[in-house]
Parts: sequence; C-alpha cells; structure tokens
Amino acid sequence: MARKTVAAALALVAGAAAVAVTGNAPAQAAPPGEKDVTAVMFEWNFASIARECTDRLGPAGYGYVQVSPPQEHLQGGQWWTSYQPVSYKIAGRLGDRTAFKNMIDTCHAAGVKVVADSVINHMANGSGTGTGGTPFSKYDYPGLYSGSDMDDCRATISDYQDRGNVQNCELVQLPDLDTGEDHVRGKIAGYLNDLLSLGVDGFRIDAAKHMPAADLANIKSRLTNPGVYWKLEAIHGAGEAVSPSEYLGSGDVQEFRYARDLKRILQNEKLAYLKNFGEAWGYMPSGQSGVFVDNHDTERGGDTLSYKDGANYTLASVFALAWPYGSPDVHSGYEWTDKDAGPPNGGQVNACYSDGWKCQHAWREISSMVAFRNTARGQAVTGWWDNGNNAIAFGRGTKAYVAVNHETSALTRTFQTSLPAGTYCDVQSNTPVTVNGSGQFTATLGANTALALHVNAMNCGSGTTPTTPPTTPPATSGAAFNVTATTVVGQNIYVTGNRAELGSWSPAAALKLDPATYPVWKLTVGLPAGTAFEYKYIRKDAAGNVTWESGANRTATVPASGQLVLNDTFRS
Repeated sequence: MARKTVAAALALVAGAAAVAVTGNAPAQAAPPGEKDVTAVMFEWNFASIARECTDRLGPAGYGYVQVSPPQEHLQGGQWWTSYQPVSYKIAGRLGDRTAFKNMIDTCHAAGVKVVADSVINHMANGSGTGTGGTPFSKYDYPGLYSGSDMDDCRATISDYQDRGNVQNCELVQLPDLDTGEDHVRGKIAGYLNDLLSLGVDGFRIDAAKHMPAADLANIKSRLTNPGVYWKLEAIHGAGEAVSPSEYLGSGDVQEFRYARDLKRILQNEKLAYLKNFGEAWGYMPSGQSGVFVDNHDTERGGDTLSYKDGANYTLASVFALAWPYGSPDVHSGYEWTDKDAGPPNGGQVNACYSDGWKCQHAWREISSMVAFRNTARGQAVTGWWDNGNNAIAFGRGTKAYVAVNHETSALTRTFQTSLPAGTYCDVQSNTPVTVNGSGQFTATLGANTALALHVNAMNCGSGTTPTTPPTTPPATSGAAFNVTATTVVGQNIYVTGNRAELGSWSPAAALKLDPATYPVWKLTVGLPAGTAFEYKYIRKDAAGNVTWESGANRTATVPASGQLVLNDTFRS
C-alpha cells in the first residue's frame, strides 16, 4: 500500500464482515502451477531481478517473483514514491520498458513467473514532473485522468467503520480514482493489459480494500486473460466495514492475520499452538490466501516480524514454507533505520549482503525450504509432535519432515517420520541424516535452529543434492564461517587472518560477516583447495573501535574438494 506517513497508513486496516462478491472472472485459487512460493524483490531494479532469476530464484524453485510497481511515479528518494503513479508508462526508477521486458523473458527462461505490484486505487499527490518526464498536478494527469475521474470525497480517510469513507475518500491524501466510472475502469484495464502483453503472469492489487469488490471484478473481466492470477491486498481489522473475504471472488487475498499471529507466537507464546494454524483460526480458505512473514509495510510498522528479529524471523519463515496453509511470499528487501528510505543504489543490487541488501530469499534457512515446499505439495501434515512448549516437528506425508527448536537450549530426541529409509540431507545445515526402516532418526537441534528433510535432497555431497543456493554465493573451494556472537547497536562482526583473502590480519581489511541469522554471523570466502590458514574474529563499532576475540589464533585447512564449514563462538 502507498505510504506517505507509514504510522498513519498502518492504522488503515480492513474489516471482519464476510460478504462474498462474485465478479465476471473466476476466482484463481493459489498461483497456478506446482511452485507457489513468490520471492518479493522489494525495490530491486529490473536488471538485478533478471540476474537473480537466473542465479538463484530459478535454481531454488521459486515459482514467482514479485516486482515493485513499474509505472511512472512521483520523483523522490523515498520508497513510497513508487506507489504514487503519475502515468501508466513503464518509466519508474527501477527501469524502462526494455529492461522490464528483458526481465520477464529472462525470468521465464529460468522457470520463474512474474507478478507486478499494481497501484490502481489512486494517483500521485502534489505536482511536478514524474520519473518519465510527464508533468502533473493533483487531480490532473494529462492524457490519462482529470478531476472528474476522481471520487468526490477530497478528504483523508478517517472512519474505517464507514464503507463509503474507506472506499471514496483519500488514502493518506492520495487522489482517489473513481473505479465505478467506465472511463477509469477502461484506463486501468488498459494498463494491466499492457503488462500482460509484455508477459506478466499475475498482479498484486495494492490497496484493494479501498476499491469496491464489484469494481475490481469489472476491471478484471476486461483483461485479455480474465482468469489471470490476482493477489489482493486487503488488510484485516476487527469490526471494520470492509472485509478481506469480499474480494475472494476475484482472486487470492492476503491474510494479514497470519503474519501478525506468527509474530505473537514466536515472541510471546508457544510454537505448540501452531498445531492447527490456518482456517481453524478463522482465516480465509487456504487455497485463496496469500501469506507472508513480513512485507514492506509491516516490517516498517512493526506489526509483524522483520529481518531485525533474528532467529524469530528465520524460524517463522521456515515454518511458513513447511506448513501447507496459503501461498507464501518471501520478502526480500534492504536494511533501513529511516522508515521512508528508498532502495540503496536506486534499486541496483551489485551483490547480495552488500550496500544494505538483505537478500532474505537467498538465506540458506529460507531458500532451502522452497524446494522442501515444492516436494511436499499436496501432502497433508502428518505425525505432529511438540513438547508442549517451543519445540515442534511434523511431516508432510511420505515426502518431507521438519523439526523446529525455538527453545533456549539444545534438543536431542528420536523423531518418528513417514519417510522412506535412507540417508537424507538436512537442507538447513547441509549435513546428512539417516532415517531407519521404521522411519526414525535421532538428531540434536541447537537452540533456535531447525532441521528439514525431503525426498529430493539426499546424500549431502553426492547423488541428489539440494538445489537451493546457500546463504552466500558458493565458492569453488574455501571456508564458510559461522560464528555465534552478540553485539549492541552499531557493532558488527568481522573475520581476518593470515591470508590476503582474509585481510592479512588487518582490521581495516577484515571481512564483515552477515547478521541475517543473528546471533549467528555468516560469510563464505573462496580459498584454494588444501590451504591451511589462521584466523580470528573481531568486533568493530561504528566509530571504528576494534575488539579482538580472546585466545590463540584459530587454525583450519580447506579440504581438497568442497568447502570447509566452521561453526565457532566468539571468545570474549
């Protein structure tokens, strides 16, 4: 949803009454195809997404990539300018029409379909010139819309118990299109049809609850493919006038309660409560619900988890991808302290884990679960186990099994699965696990870690191996550093050593580790096979002050083939 004032807009949540509206287009239950996970590449430019489809998204098994709004928009460095359209030309900060088309073709070649975030409820506030050179002022967008195409309420939405106020007034002062008008419907359908002509496979409909469901159904009926996949943003709010379920006649609807409840469970309650998570909690039907752990709005508003929540965030993501309810989005954005800050480098991603790009879609713990989910598709939850508190495990029929330990200490037990006997690869840690003829295996899970097995990932290092990429791009040979280290705000963990690749013992040249799965910091470094080396970890703060870990230099040797995995703890 467009946000000029994030705090204000996050108060705009949608209702509880269940009134189904059926339009001319059939509902699309879950993304078509066998792969239902969408990587939401928030504010990535089109060229960067094209490369990522080839390098990671396709190989990991993502079915879709969702791109930020492609249309011409309000100028400015803030992220929310992307959600203020000036025209329907493909001329935003993320790339032009040629780059957009190239991205679609490249992603398709990698087996990944493309969903476009679509802003059709409103236009840009203010006046000036858009990112594509189009002059505009509020209520006047030459060649497209004028004041007569806007709803007659020119006040900001103030009452979410009043349907007319929600759907006719202005969302954070953004001029509200009158989607009941034939001219407006035609222009919106024309824009979406243009995107379809370029190969777009589906749409996320931004701010859907601010448009009557019948209007959206009419617009969809005008598309060249009226059955195209739609995912509608309709935020649930208890007792409000507009209910997300009203939009189920046009496509999938995002189930915001799912993400909010996951945050509450992970932070304050028990994983054991998740045994019947989904429709039994009053959620919309699984086959028509889009789910997520966080998105660009909720991570900034704080009503869901975010990358800043460390293991809670990672484990929530593992669970969401293992659990069969809904069609999951994996949000992939960038670090922020200013909630309005736009993307680093204007959306150009030179490499994951650099310039603030978080690349959650590529974290091993998350990306490995995409193939898990694809393998488990159609399999019911079987063999649920919990310890009555924060350790759970369950199977997905005979295809997959996952265990999650959200306790503060390690968990060792023998797990009962329905898996065939064999040696599997735990895709969370890339280590072998043997399941016996009775479907049992014994394992130890560290605090705040998970284990995940599936029949398409067996025999780590030989035979069939996980197709998902590791947390960091693999080196041909080298060392994967994983160190548990606590920090305070402004501090980071680095590694250095007696090799040039490790900075030759210079703190200034030390390599920063990624805190994506805090308190475990990670980095993969390419080193020649057979290399013996020394190393130590250091802690640096924003002022450049350096604290070396205690003790002697650590030593290790890269194997003749493959990578050395180092699991260390920072020595105070």
